[in-house]
Amino acid sequence: MDPLGLLSGDPDSFVREVWGRRILVHQADPGELTRIFGIDDADHLVTTTALRTPQVRLAQDGAVVDQTRYLRKATIAGQPMTGLVDARKVLALFDGGATIVFQGLQRYWEPLRQLVRGLEHELGHPCQANAYLTPPGSQGFALHTDTHDVFTFQTYGTKDWEVHDSEGAHQVLMKPGTSMYLPTGTPHMARTGAGVASLHVTVGINQVVWADVLKDVVTRAIDADPALQDRLPAAPFADPHGLAAALSARLGDLAALLSGLDVAAEADRLETSFSTGRQPLLSGGLRDLLDLRELGADTPLRRRPGSRCTVKQRDGSLELLLGDRRLTLPAAAHTAVRFVVDADGLRPRDVPGIDQAGALVLCRRLVREGLLEVVR
Repeated sequence: MDPLGLLSGDPDSFVREVWGRRILVHQADPGELTRIFGIDDADHLVTTTALRTPQVRLAQDGAVVDQTRYLRKATIAGQPMTGLVDARKVLALFDGGATIVFQGLQRYWEPLRQLVRGLEHELGHPCQANAYLTPPGSQGFALHTDTHDVFTFQTYGTKDWEVHDSEGAHQVLMKPGTSMYLPTGTPHMARTGAGVASLHVTVGINQVVWADVLKDVVTRAIDADPALQDRLPAAPFADPHGLAAALSARLGDLAALLSGLDVAAEADRLETSFSTGRQPLLSGGLRDLLDLRELGADTPLRRRPGSRCTVKQRDGSLELLLGDRRLTLPAAAHTAVRFVVDADGLRPRDVPGIDQAGALVLCRRLVREGLLEVVR
């Protein structure tokens, strides 16, 4: 799936400058977006699965509905289940005008898990996905802004959006296949028409800002320097000039400490943290583990859809950043690993640089780690 392809290549795209940023509206193939999360998928989640809060919340007329109005009690093996959503109550509230909000869908809906993982890879920022199912003639939320950038796309029905910029309010009609990008801080609200319900998905980009990166770097540098752990002198405010001089000296020490940091190592640490902290993609992993018992030199393998792998050469080893974890392998496996990472499909006997026994060990390990899957 090409996550950025949802918003690319249409000469009829509507572009408006907003505070030096752009709002973009694009019409794509409705079927492509509907397959990600459509009305039947929303029905399935509400009526046939055991959703819990905060996976779902409801909103109506600009306010969040008290969750006690749509929860129920149940037990499994004598243990109480908490936050269990009552499908009948949700449907009744929806029929009365409430919007159903599916939160954090990238955690439990595979197509959006894949989309979010791909978008995170392209942008280098954490992302999340929600969906909003609004009944006819209703409005879930009043005019508001978001603290993150948003991609939104319509998969069912239509919705009238009011989007504000420095020139005032503008109307955007979202219909199946329409996608829109809203920069951080763009005021907006939306309402369905009288005749049909509306379902749209929003993907939020939780931008990492320099201030957060610098705070982390400075905090870790301070924590690692024993000299900066000294206490202030007794009665420090009795000598304001002395306190100011001591503070100036400590700031000088901190500046010297920061100037000596290995910035390449800090950048590498930042990449490693991001590239090992994403949502895992493990669909089919149970079957793969069972198939490992029969995995041989001619077993067809391929990269798991949505999988990511960044190969880092360390002193005497390789480090593979696999999205949700890291894996360390001997440096001698570099040729074999590079082949596996770059191949569209492979068999263990095709892996170069190591003998067949080593290739089987490597392939089995990468199946267990979720980078490869068995072709059935």
